[in-house]
Amino acid sequence: MRLLLLLPVLSLSVLAQPAPEPLKLPRAARPPVLEDFVSGRPAGLAVSDFRQYTPGDGVAVSQATTAYLSYDDKNLYVGWICKDDPRKIRARVARRKDLESDDRVTINIDTFHDHKRAYWFDVNPYAIQYDGITTDGQGDDASWETLWYTDARITDDGYVVLQTIPFRSLRFPDTPSQSWGVMLGRFITRNNEFAMWPAVTRRRAPQFVGQFGNMEIGEDISPGRNIQVIPYGLFSNNRYLDTAKGFQVHNEARGGVDAKMVLRDAFALDLTLNPDFSQVESDEPQVTVNQRYEVYFPEKRPFFMEKASLFSTPENLFFSRRIVDPQFGARLTGTVGRWSLGM
Repeated sequence: MRLLLLLPVLSLSVLAQPAPEPLKLPRAARPPVLEDFVSGRPAGLAVSDFRQYTPGDGVAVSQATTAYLSYDDKNLYVGWICKDDPRKIRARVARRKDLESDDRVTINIDTFHDHKRAYWFDVNPYAIQYDGITTDGQGDDASWETLWYTDARITDDGYVVLQTIPFRSLRFPDTPSQSWGVMLGRFITRNNEFAMWPAVTRRRAPQFVGQFGNMEIGEDISPGRNIQVIPYGLFSNNRYLDTAKGFQVHNEARGGVDAKMVLRDAFALDLTLNPDFSQVESDEPQVTVNQRYEVYFPEKRPFFMEKASLFSTPENLFFSRRIVDPQFGARLTGTVGRWSLGM
């Protein structure tokens, strides 16, 4: 006698969001200006299907939002038309990077398409900028800075923004065409809302960059000859009274040079000889009462900034601020395929 026991099987299926079609960016006939978007004559590839990351996972954005993308030989352009009640917009004329409590828009770009690391470029309705690098598994690095341009205006039915990002401010592969990861997003602070294209879900956290869509530039672009050489010289003459020796004269001369070269679009070589960091912003005060551990300040000196996240580890093995007054230095950083290089 045989007993056949049938056990019910519960099958759970997760409905995955279908991958969106790649964004094939058009070439701009002329550089766009903010007035194109204010007057309702925007140019570029339109993107408007924004979905919430928070508070609702996958819910449509609460306020109509459209981004328009295009490019030319030198720049990537992103224009935004954000509908809203202007009385409810939260934004300030603040210090650069002090935007985390403001309404704003953002574009994140994974130029090497490694699904791990991306540049971010945020801007609020007063054109204040916030940039940095985000890395899956490590989080955000706001110490990274580069040169880009913004224009913005609050209108009767919301606000408009224009971002101009020079290719020479980015690092990307030296290939005939480009395929980048991209995320477009809008923050609406009063709702604690962050909505994105493509739909990025919290269910796949901590993966973030890995959920980006694709953006294609079908022509050969390049940062061009991106070489910076910044020499400096300083001479000081001091005359002071020594009570034992009388008036004394002390002369001091100092000079040095910083240099940056971009090699094959994807690598950056930084060189420095007796660098001058006197123009670096001062450190914010920290409480050191009963402090048992060394105090960490974020790095602000230009030589150490290029792809600083490459040197970040769960246990901090390299802390550049221990190098107080470098006499000379060289750094090579870049990406080859799926590998990132920092020396």
